Amino acid sequence: MPVRRALFAAIACGIVAAPPALAAPGASVTDVARWQAQAANVSIARDTWGIPHVTGKTDADAVFGLMYAQAEDDFPRVELNYINAMGRLAEVEGERELYRDLRMKLFIDPQELQAQYRASPPWLQKLMDAFADGLNFYLATHPHVKPRLITHFEPWMALSFSEGSIGGDIESVNLTQLEAFYGQQARPAAVALAGVETRLASGLDPEPSGSNGFAIAPAITKNGHALLMINPHTSFYFRPEVQMTSGEGLNAYGAVTWGQFFVYQGFNERLGWMHTSGGGDVIDEYLESIVDKDGAWFYRYDGGLRPLKAVPMTVPYKLADGAMGSTTITVYYSHHGPIVRAQDGKWVAVRLMNEPLKALTQSYTRTKARDYAAFYQTMELRTNSSNNTVYADGDGNIAYFHGNFIPVRDPRFNWKQPVDGSDPATEWKGLHTVAQTITLFNPKNGWIQNTNNWPYSAAGANSPRQQDYPAYMSVYGENARGLHAVKVFQNKTGFTLDSLIAASYDSELTAFEALLPPLFAAYDALPAGDAQQLALADKIALLRAWDWRYSLTSTATSLAVFWGQELAELTGKQAREQGVPVVDFLATDKVTAAQRLAALATAADKLQRDFGNWQTPWGEINRFQRLTGDIVQPFDDAQPSLPVPYASGNWGALAAYGQSSKSRTKRIYGERGNSFVAAVEFGPRIKAKSILAGGQSGDPKSPHFQDQAAMYARGEFKEVLFYPDQVEQHLERRYRPGE
Repeated sequence: MPVRRALFAAIACGIVAAPPALAAPGASVTDVARWQAQAANVSIARDTWGIPHVTGKTDADAVFGLMYAQAEDDFPRVELNYINAMGRLAEVEGERELYRDLRMKLFIDPQELQAQYRASPPWLQKLMDAFADGLNFYLATHPHVKPRLITHFEPWMALSFSEGSIGGDIESVNLTQLEAFYGQQARPAAVALAGVETRLASGLDPEPSGSNGFAIAPAITKNGHALLMINPHTSFYFRPEVQMTSGEGLNAYGAVTWGQFFVYQGFNERLGWMHTSGGGDVIDEYLESIVDKDGAWFYRYDGGLRPLKAVPMTVPYKLADGAMGSTTITVYYSHHGPIVRAQDGKWVAVRLMNEPLKALTQSYTRTKARDYAAFYQTMELRTNSSNNTVYADGDGNIAYFHGNFIPVRDPRFNWKQPVDGSDPATEWKGLHTVAQTITLFNPKNGWIQNTNNWPYSAAGANSPRQQDYPAYMSVYGENARGLHAVKVFQNKTGFTLDSLIAASYDSELTAFEALLPPLFAAYDALPAGDAQQLALADKIALLRAWDWRYSLTSTATSLAVFWGQELAELTGKQAREQGVPVVDFLATDKVTAAQRLAALATAADKLQRDFGNWQTPWGEINRFQRLTGDIVQPFDDAQPSLPVPYASGNWGALAAYGQSSKSRTKRIYGERGNSFVAAVEFGPRIKAKSILAGGQSGDPKSPHFQDQAAMYARGEFKEVLFYPDQVEQHLERRYRPGE
């Protein structure tokens, strides 16, 4: 019998009081007994894909089992999310992460979170207790697992990571500017009257970290049931697939961010929800006029002076020899928020949502909503700050919420830029109600789409009107994916689960519809017989004949993508200086004909040099590879990989697939884009299909490390096993935590 199973059995029989392997740091004999008792109320059924279907007598039991199962699948990612959320990354990564930690500490105070835990309602306390207990029981029963930092989880820690977005609002604070400002301790006088220059990079904008959400009404479906497409575009392996059920009415299926105890994007037996990034303006910066008075800092407000709050913060970090060092940095706050940089002779304070208790409440309670009215009620908590929501339900409703946390502000000001912090007119005036924000409910056209684009094309001709809302309600413009989505849904009927998936994987790269004509015009303007015209003739001919669709065998896709990347290298910095998305800028007349033609020549030369032929099929270049369980994946052209037909969302690919890190290989290896994808039909009995990038487990030795990779690359989905009878028919194993 394995050691940990023997020890668990010994506890169950009362043979030992505190087995060493179960005496996890911070755990008492009482703790162990409580964990063992709760584990007896939990069943984890792993299906043949390794997906955990966790069942508990109570919601807290289900949370306990879910956290245990998550730790089994990828404890390093669970732990890392909390190391980062609590501002402790430098303790494991070293001094280079010091200012990333400082950024978190500006907003996250463990003592405040502990107080909020104590003040939380009993039902939520039970869930937070179960969250910590499930992870601690895992560590106690897996003594070979060595945490990098967190050897004991506390219930209040759940409040440090209460909203499931990939970045979150805090990460909008620029680290370079933060370090430049606070790196001159003891007092940042040298930057009081100067801004900090941020160097603008060339090249494409990063692979979009948003998502696609599509909802289809019964009127245009074959079976008369609402459909929902759940298509987050995150970094791969950021969320696993789970189901959690309880005797208290919980039955949620979908994607859960590692370390959180609620399904972030998913569905229950009655309704489903999909979050897409890019709602309204939810983060504001205030220019504070600083006065040095008798050796203390003040800032101007409403004709007077207010003292800046100075807070010494100690940030530990690991030294090169493994020992721990620390530095203490005095940070400053106005009543608007922490000072994060300087600009134009003023200090800049940032204000954003920081309501972890309400956010955690909303994140969990929406998973148990059973109709539109109940879901709407959870939206009224207004703490899903960085997201839009696409919704569908079993009553046949479809809906859209553009943002959820939208402060009321004076529309006279340009809230995209820092505003005058000394003027009381720039204060937030509460929050807009959900009814005051941009929403849709059962539009006549029968479909809703959002691709992190503006909401004014969300339902075609039935979309909200831009003139009806203040500018800060929607800060993003249209994008190529949005234009693409309208194309695939406009005037279509008879949708099924499979045809919705097909539409969501439509292969057109819509951006090239606008990008290629200026290239062709530049080529056609060359003098007859010109050397450049002769050299580019076959390249132009290939692109003229292209239908803008990717495929594994398409050589035009390879040339077009490499051309777009080269053109972005030439002009990307100029686009950023003008505040224009790079792909949008590439279609303007501010890009010269010479630049367009030069980029094509460079792209063809690069393809020839790297692959031996400028007409290399896209599938030879664009690949899926998962070699290790590392958080940051290594890639190697000499190691096995799979061909993938999809392309970057920047070019309008609905099935987005891109490399977000700096390439050190000739081939392109996806890291961000389609990750967990699910399509759901809300009939009397739920029907759903899903796919994960790679697989459920982060352990390369697991059969579920990349058992979905080939299907993922082909765009094939597996059946979602939502009901107990389905799970039983495809059961790999059933067990209780600790067994």
